[in-house]
Amino acid sequence: MRRLNRAIELLEMEQPIYYTGGHTGHVLTHKQGKQDARTWADYINVGMEHGCFDMTGLAAYVQGLIDGGPTPSGHRTPTVIVEAPVEGTTGEMVRYNAWQFRQILARGVHGILLCQAESAEAVRAFVEACRYPINRIGVGEGVGEGRRGVGSEPTAAGVWGMDRDEYLAKADPWPLNPQGELLLGLKIESVAALPHIEEILSVPGIGFAEMGPGDLSMSMGYRKRPVPLPAAMEEVRQRVRAACHANGVAFLEGATPATIAKVIDEGALVISGGQEDTARAGRAYTGRTMPV
Repeated sequence: MRRLNRAIELLEMEQPIYYTGGHTGHVLTHKQGKQDARTWADYINVGMEHGCFDMTGLAAYVQGLIDGGPTPSGHRTPTVIVEAPVEGTTGEMVRYNAWQFRQILARGVHGILLCQAESAEAVRAFVEACRYPINRIGVGEGVGEGRRGVGSEPTAAGVWGMDRDEYLAKADPWPLNPQGELLLGLKIESVAALPHIEEILSVPGIGFAEMGPGDLSMSMGYRKRPVPLPAAMEEVRQRVRAACHANGVAFLEGATPATIAKVIDEGALVISGGQEDTARAGRAYTGRTMPV
């Protein structure tokens, strides 16, 4: 174990990571955390965009992960990434709702996913809201000074199992900060985002991103997600993937046991679908050695 955040550790090794957890319905209790501490997944997605914004439950859940740990790979807990409710439409919208990021990070989670990312300004505001102002890497080179305030670090540092100063240094976005342990993600999932894809994904501080096919299909006028993707949606997928690769951002894509090899070969490093069989097949395909 070289890192607190197992997902980042694997991405540094260019190993795909596999997550579990949906957009709603995640049970946030201490008991559930203890059960999930030894999950097959590399990270747990907690959906608060549509699920309950439950900070008391999140704190209990994370404590359950600690009490049920460590993971078989030796990490203190599985990585936990929370989908925030705020829409990433404008910088003003994100800054107005930055209290959500402060609350989520105070519970000691390892990352946040910004949904409906539609502008580079909004993404910059997101990255800045998740950083302490003392962490200066990249400031003036695509992002401004961090805006996360002091006060939560004693609690969050305890969750991470380190002292305050170490937490302040490591609670910073990777790969912008190579020693950072926060993993920030984006969803490109609306027509309004399409003119700005390349600019959005060039903002420093983002670790992974996806084309959100469900919301994008509805934004394009489809009642249900079309399968196979129509040409216009496939073009967006290809642009998001290319922009991720150009900027060192891990590309998120869905897969099944039957498609995982192809998805990996096409460059995906974050795998959705929530199936242990998919993860098992993918790990065998890439020769992964880290225990689950």
